[in-house]
This record gives sequence, structure tokens and C-alpha cells, in this order.
Amino acid sequence: QVQLVEAGGGLVQAGDSLRLSCTASGGIFSVYAEGWFRQAPGQEREFVAAISRSGVSTDYADSVKGRFSISRDNAKNTVYLQMNSLKPEDTAVYYCAAARIYYGVRYKADEYNYWGQGTQVTVSS
Repeated sequence: QVQLVEAGGGLVQAGDSLRLSCTASGGIFSVYAEGWFRQAPGQEREFVAAISRSGVSTDYADSVKGRFSISRDNAKNTVYLQMNSLKPEDTAVYYCAAARIYYGVRYKADEYNYWGQGTQVTVSS
């Protein structure tokens, strides 16, 4: 059983940056592709970014492309989400997730096997 713990959320102003981290335990981190999702109040959970097992492949939602960057450090069992030029519409609970797949990335929440508890990101205007 893999446990994922997110950290790094907070309250920032528009234009600021934050870096989220997600640390895994209880499994072999490198066999999982990782993803970040977010959910704003009253809205469905949406895909934000994903990274393959090796870190070679990444992809982003159009709404964050060019502003957010996903990376991973398999030696530290950690995946990161660097968020720059934050906007009020980025306000949400951010979740990391792990998918046991052989290659590539995944975009749908139901393709992921494990989830963290979420971390709140609030961007004020």
C-alpha cells in the first residue's frame, strides 16, 4: 500500500510562486507514474500535470502550461509541482496521485491507484 503526503500549500498573492511536494512511502516509487490534480469548491477534480516513471515524459493541462512544472526525484520518493505566476483561478485543493503503469503518463483520475490527502492552495487577487 502506497501512502502519499502532500506539502507546500498556502495562501499567496496573484503572481507569486509555490512549490508543492508529494512524498511516497510503502512502495517502490519508481514504478509509479505521478500526477497532480486539483479541485475547487463546487467543481470536479481536474488534471493539472503528470510525469512518467523515469521523469522523461511530462504533460500539463492547457490552463497551467508555461506556468507550472512537474518534476520528480526517485531517490527521495518525491514528486514536485512548481507553480509560478499564480492566478486566483488556481485556488483549489491540490492532490498528488500515483499510477502503476509501464510507460507514459495518465490524465484521468480513475487511472490512478493511490491518492494523497490534498493540500490547499489559495491565491488572492
